[in-house]
Amino acid sequence: MSDTDTDHDYCLIDVSRPPGADGPPYAACVLCQEPTEHPESYKGITLCPVCEWREAERTSCSG
Repeated sequence: MSDTDTDHDYCLIDVSRPPGADGPPYAACVLCQEPTEHPESYKGITLCPVCEWREAERTSCSG
């Protein structure tokens, strides 16, 4: 891989991430209701770091 290659060059899954929060209040995880790293004002699906990791494992490309 060259220095200009990124993770997006070979993976076809588009994963949009909500913006990070500068501080509380944090949005609740939609799966376990734990605080996330995202602002409460974000409209959309938010996952805590643990659920985000588990979701990534579940949907990762197999190869």
